[in-house]
Amino acid sequence: MKKSITLYGIPNCDTVKKARAWLAEQAVEVTFHDFKKQGVPEQRLDAWMAAVGWAKLVNRQGTTWRKLDAAAQAAVTDEQSARALMLAQPSIIKRPVVEWSASEVTVGFDATDWARQL
Repeated sequence: MKKSITLYGIPNCDTVKKARAWLAEQAVEVTFHDFKKQGVPEQRLDAWMAAVGWAKLVNRQGTTWRKLDAAAQAAVTDEQSARALMLAQPSIIKRPVVEWSASEVTVGFDATDWARQL
C-alpha cells in the first residue's frame, strides 16, 4: 500500500529544501503544504501537538522566535499559548512537519529516521 505523505513547511526554508530533495531522491510522492500561502490547518496543528507535543513544534532557534520581544516569548508557556502563536505566525513552527500516516508525525529533517518511515 502506498503511503500518502504530506510535508508542511515554507518553500524557501533550507531544511524544507533539503527534506524535499531527499524525498525526491527516494522517488517518494509528497503533497506539499505551504504555510505562507495556505496557512496552518488548525485541526492538523491539534493533531501534531497530540502526536509530538507543543514544545517540539515551537522553533525557539529560528529568526521568527528571536524577533519576538521577551514578553511574547515568555507568554508561550503551554499548549494553548503555543497554539495561538503558531496560528498567528506559522514561521514559528519547526519545519518540516511531515505526516507519514494518520498517526505518524515527525518534526524536522533526519534522513536516518525518515528512511525508517519509508
